[in-house]
Amino acid sequence: MMSVAKTAVFYLVQLTWGLPQTLVGAAMHAFVPGEKDGRYRCAIVTKWKYSRGLSLGPFIFIPDYLVGADHPKTIAYMKRYQEKLLVHEYGHCIQSLVFGPLYLPLFAFPSMIWAGVPALERMRNARAFSYYRFYTEKVANWLGERVTGEESLH
Repeated sequence: MMSVAKTAVFYLVQLTWGLPQTLVGAAMHAFVPGEKDGRYRCAIVTKWKYSRGLSLGPFIFIPDYLVGADHPKTIAYMKRYQEKLLVHEYGHCIQSLVFGPLYLPLFAFPSMIWAGVPALERMRNARAFSYYRFYTEKVANWLGERVTGEESLH
């Protein structure tokens, strides 16, 4: 459990140093449909219908993998995957804390390009190149694991 002081500092820094991504994340949180009552550490979590995760300031958006899952082993696997994804996305929240306004050009935009350009996805698949090997994702995994003490995606 995070202390009140650590949580207050987290939000103060996100609302000042990380303001650009926090404003975009707040707008998305307000307008994008999804389950919005989740929290992970200090972050505000939305489970949405899209297949990829996204972090903007203190806002995390993750796929709702459990929708439609009915087999106990599938549910257990997807819950574990979702937990690891939260650690990874929380690592992006920490990137936002550290890099402030540089988070968008240094991490968010390259990460979105790495995830969203079909030619890069084909290249990763053809070369068996892990998505999490790219610097934006590798650093997010490292920070998420370091800060939470939990396992991330690899």
